[in-house]
Amino acid sequence: MTAMLASVRTLDEALFALEAGADFVDLKEPSKGALGALDHAAVRVCVQAIGGRRRVSATIGDIVSMDPREMTAAVERMAATGVDYIKIGFFAHPQAFDCARALAGLADCTQLVAVIFADEPWSLDPSPSGRGAGVRDELFTLTNALASAGFAGAMLDTAHKTGKTLRDWRKDGELREFVNRARDHGLLTGLAGSLRKEDIGPLLTIEPDYLGFRGALCSGSNRNQSLDAKAFAKIRSAIPELVSIGLTPQFCF
Repeated sequence: MTAMLASVRTLDEALFALEAGADFVDLKEPSKGALGALDHAAVRVCVQAIGGRRRVSATIGDIVSMDPREMTAAVERMAATGVDYIKIGFFAHPQAFDCARALAGLADCTQLVAVIFADEPWSLDPSPSGRGAGVRDELFTLTNALASAGFAGAMLDTAHKTGKTLRDWRKDGELREFVNRARDHGLLTGLAGSLRKEDIGPLLTIEPDYLGFRGALCSGSNRNQSLDAKAFAKIRSAIPELVSIGLTPQFCF
């Protein structure tokens, strides 16, 4: 079954998401980029307040340079907060594979999730329609490297919040292939990237482990605004709740 991940930026939002039925609470600061990081003290407070009732992830910030040392240090600092999963952005860069290898030691004791950006050049062959012509071999080679390094999961997202959704960049068949290949490697799989309610039905048929949302949960569908109860309920109602089929959200991954 597919879970719902809700990205939040404050303690109040984290507690709201918990009570409103999010299966997975993701901590980040959207005003600082695709994977902008919250202050570590704020992350600790949220983790303590949630108290194990849901799995909690946190982002380390956008490290566009893909510097292995900088990335390793950022992961180490975030791991000290006690989050369950640490999300790490993988931009199209020659050092992406070096970063995967550099994090292998930390992956032994910390659950790492690679966020691969579908609108980056390694997975994009531009066409007049705005869609890629096909998933490049590099994308799957990276997935293999992440599994070899001991990562817990891999997901596709979009780095540039321009109004296009993940499904504008990648065809559903390509998304299905990504999920299937990642799952074959034992990786937790996720799809995100400015997703809307109308994207949920088609993506549920692909059966990723979770779908991630931020903008669609906010006032005016603006990811930099606060969570909105009606918008949140609209998304939550479109995804079957794990508790309704006898699964406990905090242990479902």
